[in-house]
Amino acid sequence: MSEEWKWYVYILECQDGSYYTGLTWKPDLRYDQHVSGLGGEYTKRHGVKRIAYIEEHTELETARNRERQIKNWNRAKKSKLISGTWKKEW
Repeated sequence: MSEEWKWYVYILECQDGSYYTGLTWKPDLRYDQHVSGLGGEYTKRHGVKRIAYIEEHTELETARNRERQIKNWNRAKKSKLISGTWKKEW
């Protein structure tokens, strides 16, 4: 029996209040990479405060599409998603 892969789309809140959206299959490891400065240039420059939002997907392509969708949103829409007040279906 093979283990089913899971993919995670996440939003980090940075030290300066900005948001970073990413995709991973190991959220704990990826978070640690961001915090240590190894996660990418954006989070290295802006610092990481917390994981503000995370959602699980079983299909990589679905997760990639969702990550792309969220990255294109403005800050207000991302804030609503994080707070749970965004109700529209994706």
